[in-house]
Amino acid sequence: MSVAKNILVTGANGQLGMEFRLLAQKFTRYHFLFAGKEELSIDNPVSIEHYFAEHAIEVCINCAAYTAVDKAEVDREAAMHINATAVGQLANMCKQHNVTFFHFSTDYVFNGLGTAPYKEADPTAPVNYYGQTKLLGEAAAMATNAGSVIIRTSWVYSSFGKNFVKTMLRLMSEKEQIAVVADQFGCPTYAGDLAAAVMQIINAGKIIPGIYHYCNEGIISWHQFALAVKELTQSACAVAAIKTSEYPTPAARPHYSALDISKIKDVYSVQAKPWRISLQRCLAEM
Repeated sequence: MSVAKNILVTGANGQLGMEFRLLAQKFTRYHFLFAGKEELSIDNPVSIEHYFAEHAIEVCINCAAYTAVDKAEVDREAAMHINATAVGQLANMCKQHNVTFFHFSTDYVFNGLGTAPYKEADPTAPVNYYGQTKLLGEAAAMATNAGSVIIRTSWVYSSFGKNFVKTMLRLMSEKEQIAVVADQFGCPTYAGDLAAAVMQIINAGKIIPGIYHYCNEGIISWHQFALAVKELTQSACAVAAIKTSEYPTPAARPHYSALDISKIKDVYSVQAKPWRISLQRCLAEM
């Protein structure tokens, strides 16, 4: 199999896309094309067709997504268009041009009633509309392009964009006390680690399509996550634990959405760092 030369990263201005921008400096054997909304609108089939016709792309990493979980409950058309319809169109274009397609999904495709980390083949049953659109995006990609690689991930954060860690840093600098939900459990994922895992797969040169899970090692609650941010930054802000019922949101969240990452380890020899080590690294970079 020939080594990939041209890699397209869509949604290149989001937190995951920005991590790929940083990594590109280390992978000089490849030529990266970074496309934000201005360069490539993935919800516009004509835009996609023109872009692929103008560039000799060998790998497409789709980081574009509608990620506003609560807003998706009312902004349903936009969420569905970006997370499902556009994904199918992009996957189909990749198939037509013999381009390897990477796409990212979410732990929110599960209902959260499980008691052990979810495996890729476990039944899906989203409890919010965002999760529904991401699940339909998975289906659209695989239906139009069986060679797709879909990576479900969870609780993604970075020094870029909007995420839980940056929100905690802001709130802890503004308030003497905050309250964080303690009865929702999952696995944090540092976007830099996720991007590195994808590049390891690409660099290996042999693509085995399918659905995979990837996150950092360890299962914690949002409250434990916030406490770690407090401790690592030596913040004086008090962090109280509350129940989900005390913090109502437009979109329901799964109670438990930890992911089993043994498949991606076995197939691609990809390893994952403990969540606290990666959090420490991200905070240091900030």
